[in-house]
Amino acid sequence: MSVRSPLARTRRNAELALGLLAAAITVTGYLLVALSETDELPADLGGLCVGILGVFAIAHLAVRRFAPRADATLLPLAVLLNGIGFFTITRLDGDRREGVSALAPVQAIWTLVAVGAFVAVLVLIQRTAMLQRYRYSFLLLGIIALLAPLAPGIGKEVNGARLWVEIGPLNFQPGEAAKVLLVVFFAAYLVEKRELLALGSRRVGRMFLPDPKHLGPLLLAWGLSIIVMVMQKDLGSSLLFFALFAAMLYMATERAAYLLGALVLFVGGATIAYQLFAHVQTRVSTWLDPWADAHDDGFQLVQSLFAFGTGGFAGTGLGLGSPEKIPAAATDFVFAAIGEELGLLGTVAVMTAFLLLVGSGFRIAVQAQRPFSKLFAGGLTTILGVQTFVIIGGVTRLIPLTGVTLPFISYGGSSLVANFIIVALLLRISDETAAEAESARPTGRAVPATAGQRAGS
Repeated sequence: MSVRSPLARTRRNAELALGLLAAAITVTGYLLVALSETDELPADLGGLCVGILGVFAIAHLAVRRFAPRADATLLPLAVLLNGIGFFTITRLDGDRREGVSALAPVQAIWTLVAVGAFVAVLVLIQRTAMLQRYRYSFLLLGIIALLAPLAPGIGKEVNGARLWVEIGPLNFQPGEAAKVLLVVFFAAYLVEKRELLALGSRRVGRMFLPDPKHLGPLLLAWGLSIIVMVMQKDLGSSLLFFALFAAMLYMATERAAYLLGALVLFVGGATIAYQLFAHVQTRVSTWLDPWADAHDDGFQLVQSLFAFGTGGFAGTGLGLGSPEKIPAAATDFVFAAIGEELGLLGTVAVMTAFLLLVGSGFRIAVQAQRPFSKLFAGGLTTILGVQTFVIIGGVTRLIPLTGVTLPFISYGGSSLVANFIIVALLLRISDETAAEAESARPTGRAVPATAGQRAGS
């Protein structure tokens, strides 16, 4: 499919202009980081420009060819956030000053892999309806991926959380794939059962409640989130999964009672886990008073708060702060590193980009005409929104600290690939919706008059 309609041309041209702006911001950030260390232009600046433009060109041309009517803002926003992450990770690369860079090249390779996955999704998934037919297969794959880190021999515990799978030289987090796979199943299931769940079949007093068997997926989500919290010691992923499924249930039924029920289930499970497991108690006590153990469990959070305070309104400047003093600054605490060197202005800019990204995703969901596409887009966007809230809330001490990554920005390949796949799926839904709207629109061509109409004129 090529860009032929006026809508397609307008959107792709806007995407190109916005993408070039995002690439320019990335190059400028990298240049400022390099100039903070030396007064000479970096030798790899030309290669970096070519690489960034090349990666964006591949993604842009894929959208232009396979989803020409898709939303124009999603890809540039993803490129912008990924670019901010790249020059921040370059800044945090511990061995950079010794001439050996460890993190940035790996992140660049993962960006190429993520864009490759982005293109593959656009090429292979021509209609999102095809995903709906294999919902139970996606459920099985999602559960396997979610629980894979618990398998002996391949499961690996890092920083106290058992989220990783190690197969030979390859390390990855299968939970990142699980969240996309499970969204496919829940969207398909809720579309099929939404009337039964919304109206209910059993009367209790003045309320109509659904049959308990139809609530199986919600209970399954609750059980999986508790398993992740307890067995994998990961509060962030547990909160993300359950909030995702509760939000999708509300979007499908428009019944606020489900949100209340989901909240009761999660609070109940979390309370029991707090009473039984020491690592949950540690996370909560560190959140309530990180200064009580500022040299041990509370060290990361205390250093993060110092970083935000040091950054102030405009920040210390790229390369001029000390964010490397924060443990795991390139992964869990990358937002604190941005806060120190770019200040309140930088953090607000990043949060604005996320708000625009999430807003674009929900706009795609609202505009979709097919129930599955609508709910699927809403679920995918919820992943990005909730994950962003969970990690930023933890780093700023709004909620207990978790181990999820900041989408597109944090160092790590599994998350980056999964998030670019989410963007590709949202673009596919957007393109389908626009194509259906164009086909339903009158062409404006004159219809030949009938003999009776000519006689009466």
